[in-house]
Amino acid sequence: MNGRETIGRAILAAGFAVPLAVLAGWGWWTLHRAADNPAYVRRVALPSAEARIDLPRIEGPADASRPLVVIDAGHGGHDPGASGAGGQREKDVTLALARAVRDALLRQGRVRVAMTRDADRFLVLEERADVARRLGADLFVSIHADAADNPDASGATVYTLSERGSDAVADAVAQRENRADMAGGVQLGGASNTVSSILVDLSQREMRARSVAFGGLVRREGEGRLTFHANPQREAAFVVLKSLDLPSALVEAGYISNAGDAAAMADPAWRGRFAGVLASAIGITLARQEAGAAPTAAARDAAEVAAALVP
Repeated sequence: MNGRETIGRAILAAGFAVPLAVLAGWGWWTLHRAADNPAYVRRVALPSAEARIDLPRIEGPADASRPLVVIDAGHGGHDPGASGAGGQREKDVTLALARAVRDALLRQGRVRVAMTRDADRFLVLEERADVARRLGADLFVSIHADAADNPDASGATVYTLSERGSDAVADAVAQRENRADMAGGVQLGGASNTVSSILVDLSQREMRARSVAFGGLVRREGEGRLTFHANPQREAAFVVLKSLDLPSALVEAGYISNAGDAAAMADPAWRGRFAGVLASAIGITLARQEAGAAPTAAARDAAEVAAALVP
């Protein structure tokens, strides 16, 4: 190979190398700029795992010894819940119903009331029940509007926590490091893991019994005033109902997917009847608890176990 050929090949190689180097440099700059400012990424500030939402205000009698009910309007914020054929959003329906129940209770003037949300805001499920626990509530009622593929499905349903759903809660509470929680009014701090598990299980049984009794009162008070589903009392493992030491229920006011139910829930007069039914059931439940109604078998068992096993 002579010198001219060598120089020619070097020039030819440079002719390819320079554009490739420029292209590579442009690609590197473009990728790094896109990584720094991706147009398709929406940055959302997440709350700290340690953060807890502010507690809502308590309304009603100033007497702090009066029983307290926490009303939870399902969904909210970026979670609209189910949608109706007419464009209704469950989060709006539940907030209107929850406000109606609160107002009915305040008119009675016998119990205190707090709402987990009184605006279009998002709460995770655990936060809703945590509000009730932190406030020391005596009853927790979550209000929703059901939906089904079958447009003929209609009527109200009252859900309480199932056995399956409560087992995990009992295990979690029994394994807490300090075991400083209360189970049926019994301090667990001085009990062994085995005793704590027994007491927690008995407390869960007691709370489920009180919750089911509340559901029965909703049915009784709503007779002739509301239309119930063919199977109006059910049990399910709803996260929002996993509250260890207070009776709780989730009330599906009706089916937003049913034209008739959706129209009813949008009617202020119907909402007034619904609120009256729930307010009556809530008032009776809390009055019974305040009066110290005879304990159920589960409560008696818990007391006997506590007396025998807890120092």
